[in-house]
Amino acid sequence: MPFARLLLVSALLAACAPAQQTARPASAPVTTPSDAVLAGVPAVRVVRPSLVVPGTPPELNASITVRYGPARPKTVLLLMPGFLGGAGSFDRLARQIVALGPNTAVWAVDRRSNLLEPQAQIAAAGPAELARIVQDGLPPRSKQSVSYMRDWGLDVTLRDWRVAVQEARRLTPDVFIGGHSMGGSLTGLYAAYDFGGLTGDGEAEGGAGREERGADDVRGLVMLDGAPGLLSNQPLTPQNYADGTEGVLGPLTGLKKLPEDPYVDAVYFGPKLASRAAAQARLAATQPNALAPADGLVGYPATNLAAAMVQLEQRYALLPFLTLKTGRATNAVEGNNLIAAVLGGKNSYWVAGQKDRSKPVGWQANPSAPTDPQDFVKRFWTPLSDFSEWYFPNRLTLDLAAVRQGTRGTPFEQELRVWHEVRLPALGVVAAEGVSSADEYRDYAALTKADMTVRTLPGAAHLDITAARSDQVARWILDWMAGVKARQ
Repeated sequence: MPFARLLLVSALLAACAPAQQTARPASAPVTTPSDAVLAGVPAVRVVRPSLVVPGTPPELNASITVRYGPARPKTVLLLMPGFLGGAGSFDRLARQIVALGPNTAVWAVDRRSNLLEPQAQIAAAGPAELARIVQDGLPPRSKQSVSYMRDWGLDVTLRDWRVAVQEARRLTPDVFIGGHSMGGSLTGLYAAYDFGGLTGDGEAEGGAGREERGADDVRGLVMLDGAPGLLSNQPLTPQNYADGTEGVLGPLTGLKKLPEDPYVDAVYFGPKLASRAAAQARLAATQPNALAPADGLVGYPATNLAAAMVQLEQRYALLPFLTLKTGRATNAVEGNNLIAAVLGGKNSYWVAGQKDRSKPVGWQANPSAPTDPQDFVKRFWTPLSDFSEWYFPNRLTLDLAAVRQGTRGTPFEQELRVWHEVRLPALGVVAAEGVSSADEYRDYAALTKADMTVRTLPGAAHLDITAARSDQVARWILDWMAGVKARQ
């Protein structure tokens, strides 16, 4: 990404100064679930038929959820992952919520593009094959072969999600939706969306002129360090939308170029890098202190755990939306990372190599840091889900830039039908060192008439909000949902 674009990322993300709001009194103290209890939470991956999009292979017209908790719950919370994220990013938080609220189910969403991932190759790989994948990556699908992703934008994403929401409503009336980062943005957009508009195949859904507000599907909204507008910085014109322009994260691919550039493939993320990260996480989970593959994710001898964590640890990571706090490298020569500092990085350093060249760079967990590194790599890849979405649709990024917080009165009013006031209870959780702020949630509430409650997780970076060892976020969510149900 050119330096000027990185400055843009910094200006827009680092400007979000977190704020603390006094919380409502919590419910009675609860016992923190042990790792054994979390591991015992039942989970299953479910794929359902969804919106038929012309040109998309039939098996990819799907709504996917990883479902934690009881099959017949009293409450269901459906969680949408963030930019580049998969259902696996919620594994710890989902298990915490279910362990603390046994009558609650959490359904974590995978978007349909997750079905493009050759996860069976990661699952079947032994240590030697994982090492090879870390070094070379799995061959990505050609962009031409998945040109149909040009249509996988906001409408398709929300309608796939709605298939799961409506299934949950057949189990219980107490259905909530939420999300992390961009998933928080999508949560607000779902509530304001008019599903009575045109579907992906051009047919009217629900009858001509009939409105179907997303807000009518759910009891309330949970936004985890992300509010509507997170991936937009200025109004788009129809020409911007067609031809492309600059966005928060670099260039936006316009509608005309989507068939030849359908998914994110940038210096900081792409399908090949995602496969390498998944393989490195598996090695770190099973052999944390063994030597990481040479010529892999780092250019110096390091343990598997160090090679995995240096990519995302706030001290070393480049981008504020790809960070968490777990500890620091050991036996490491560090230098000031000026690029990361410009991008809004906290205490920004880079690892140049080993102090003692006879030993690898290692990793030291910080017990007071929000997230446990060994727990994080264990959950990064599981047979049910991946932390990442390898093939993220550029159409979705384009639509999110166009929609901002609503499209009434804009050129996108008919195609991206984010029209309605929300007027729902909403919980906004801020990571104190993340990318959103309490003021952003309050501004969203003022615009949509949502009944907003705000909490701030002290000391947390952006990814800590779902990965933290503390169950504070889970308890906030359960307490807030109980309060919403009690008032209705």
